[in-house]
Amino acid sequence: MQFGEAEAGATYLLRPAVFGLVFHDEKVACVRVTRDTPYLDLPGGAVDGEETEQEALTREFVEETGMAVRPLERIARAGQFFRKSDGAPVNNVGGFWIAEMLALDPARKVEADHELVWLHPRTALAELRHDAHAWAVAKWLRR
Repeated sequence: MQFGEAEAGATYLLRPAVFGLVFHDEKVACVRVTRDTPYLDLPGGAVDGEETEQEALTREFVEETGMAVRPLERIARAGQFFRKSDGAPVNNVGGFWIAEMLALDPARKVEADHELVWLHPRTALAELRHDAHAWAVAKWLRR
């Protein structure tokens, strides 16, 4: 699946990425990112170098939330055309994983502009920035 629309004339960087769905007390972990315009995303991001999706997901959860996770199952793969905060056109392409929360230590979080928030899945559907993220939540809900 591919989400978003490529702008005519823009060259999109293909960015391998991974995002996770962690559920606790019937809510899904999301991150509120506070930049020029705040937004909500699923935790995750770029797969660096030779990382596997599972390794990248584990790293990204700690960086963004302080949460240690164990990836359990890849439930979807999708791409999302968008512009990063700096205006660069990117196409995030990769997996969406169900993961298990092992521990939560906010002191381990390194991205100061990310805040862990727990949302009811239906609220997440309406408020997540990327259609690909909302689609992954919907795919999980329909299981």
